[in-house]
Amino acid sequence: MPLEGGRPNQRSRTRRDLLDAALRVSAGKRSVTLDDVAEEARVSRATAYRYFPNVDDLLAEASLHVAFPDPECLAGASDDPVERLMIIDDAVDRMIAANATALRTMIASASKLPLHSAEVPARQNRRLPLIEAALAPARSEFTPEAFGRLTRALCLVIGTEAMLVFSDVLRLSSKEARDVRRWTIKMLVEGARRPR
Repeated sequence: MPLEGGRPNQRSRTRRDLLDAALRVSAGKRSVTLDDVAEEARVSRATAYRYFPNVDDLLAEASLHVAFPDPECLAGASDDPVERLMIIDDAVDRMIAANATALRTMIASASKLPLHSAEVPARQNRRLPLIEAALAPARSEFTPEAFGRLTRALCLVIGTEAMLVFSDVLRLSSKEARDVRRWTIKMLVEGARRPR
């Protein structure tokens, strides 16, 4: 749901610019401040602080910004949507396992922000474009409404929040969590393909 009173695309670009700037600044310095990053991103201090309340949160998300898989992980895959979704699920799962502490820091920080505030930018949306890329070759198999519902539902299954539910709430092993995710992905795709 887009935030009211603003330009979501502009906010997303500004957030990405801050993340990219944080990576450039932190590569050349031992100590980084939010002011350094704001200057590098060519935004005001106030803007940087609206997006990230402190430099630790910014640096934690910046490390994830580069670690998150991109659609290139689908190179050479078949056009089967389930197979392609399994590939990105595995790629995201590997990224989560390698960056669990930074992901928990990012989620803890984001959970302190008010919901649906025009003043507070949303987290960077990395998983939806990846899911859409996985489903792209089979898009004609779904109605537009079913495709939209499917991509949103898959965002609940593939990603950090699902990892927290599987590990912290349900206490599942990595293998058990993977089995549940794969079953859910298959069922969601099958359900979205059914005529309504």
